[in-house]
Amino acid sequence: MKRSIIRFGHDDIGDWVATLSCGHLQHVRHSPPFINRPWVTTKEGRKNKIGEVLNCIRCDKSEFPENFVFYKKTPIFTEKSLPSGLKNDHSTKAGVWGKIIIIEGKLQYRVNSLGTDTELSPNIPGIILPEVLHSVAILDTVEFYIEFYKEPDCLTKQPYPE
Repeated sequence: MKRSIIRFGHDDIGDWVATLSCGHLQHVRHSPPFINRPWVTTKEGRKNKIGEVLNCIRCDKSEFPENFVFYKKTPIFTEKSLPSGLKNDHSTKAGVWGKIIIIEGKLQYRVNSLGTDTELSPNIPGIILPEVLHSVAILDTVEFYIEFYKEPDCLTKQPYPE
């Protein structure tokens, strides 16, 4: 899945990593002759790459970012109170992940762009990827809510190191 670079930083051994709009990190090393990315070694080079897209294989696997934290949840919905907007394609903002938590019953969770159509139950939550259109459909009597997660201090981070 294509994701935009929003900032750069270092991993724990000093290699450059890009933070993508989904919140996942991806190495952008310059280690010739295997990987030739001289732009990563300069402030200007990194600045020019903000907004470019990389393929995020972690999003392809619906992997939840490790460091994201819960910040809000919806009320409990039932088959009678399900907002009509959730039945149609909709998405979260960049960097906002979600989990559909089934308390009781079943719910169909569709992500057309990924070709997935999953039956959710109390043992099978739905993972909502940022900016990816998805919808739900009632299968039975159901009670569920949605939790939302984001990067802990995403509003205070610099787009690239000085």
